[in-house]
Amino acid sequence: MKKILVTGGAGFIGSHLVDRLIKQGHKVVVIDNLSTGRKENLNPKAKFYKLDICLPKISEIFKKEKPQIVFHFAARIEARISVKDPLGDAKINILGSLNILENCRVFKVKKIVFASSGGEIYGDAKVIPTPEEYHSNPISPYGVAKLAVEKYLYSYLKLYNLPFLSLRLGNVYGPRQNPDGEAGIIAIFIKKMLSKKPVIIHGSGNQTKDYIFIEDAIDATVNLFKKSKTGIYNIATEKESSVLDIFKSLGNIIKESVKKKHIPMPSCGFKRGYLSIQKIKKEIGWQPKYDLDRGLKETVEWFRMTNKK
Repeated sequence: MKKILVTGGAGFIGSHLVDRLIKQGHKVVVIDNLSTGRKENLNPKAKFYKLDICLPKISEIFKKEKPQIVFHFAARIEARISVKDPLGDAKINILGSLNILENCRVFKVKKIVFASSGGEIYGDAKVIPTPEEYHSNPISPYGVAKLAVEKYLYSYLKLYNLPFLSLRLGNVYGPRQNPDGEAGIIAIFIKKMLSKKPVIIHGSGNQTKDYIFIEDAIDATVNLFKKSKTGIYNIATEKESSVLDIFKSLGNIIKESVKKKHIPMPSCGFKRGYLSIQKIKKEIGWQPKYDLDRGLKETVEWFRMTNKK
């Protein structure tokens, strides 16, 4: 059993991680400012602090709780908003992360696990599926911030001997994903379809991404952690699906015929992207269990049950 601090532990991915860590017997502390996270996502067995990661008061929690491991999952997650407000994005995603890193150093945390972005960090990659060693060239300030934090992690490893694990996640979807933001088209599409409202599609809809179900993403995360791995790993499916594929599949599952409205692609958009998972397969034998159809069905069912409450 370890004492683990999870930033963003009331959010979509973070709350699923907290559930799994507690199920495995760890003692978990959560920091979340609830700007996008939700109280109902919080595991009652976790100790919760409502606090922004940018604030100096973070050090009081580190001092009091003495975490051995930190999972840093708190972030502003929307790439398009980062284009409109790069300073705000950098404040949270770079300076907030540095605040966490500094406290890890000062309070001698044994390891930090960082939620990076395979969906944004590679940019408009020329190598598909994209491996971890590909020269990253992110387009959005959000992707730039994630890459910057990875460079800081490497720096802290070399300067202060703080081991790190960086998870370059594909486009994670599933229960608890917020359907009201600009990120996460699967949750957004499901909410629109269930309420019989038109779905907005950027560009032609032929652009592709690598969509991974939340249970698979958490399995990969905890298995890398249990195996004491360090460094950078893609966590994805090594399969690409277009926005139109998602729209059609969800329509078949929900059995609602809704209109789609095409609007221009955002400036940070790119045509094609999916990730190589050969490294994680080779090193720990992990591969996803959910195909897209199964994952979408479970996600739709969760949204349906939630709407009934």
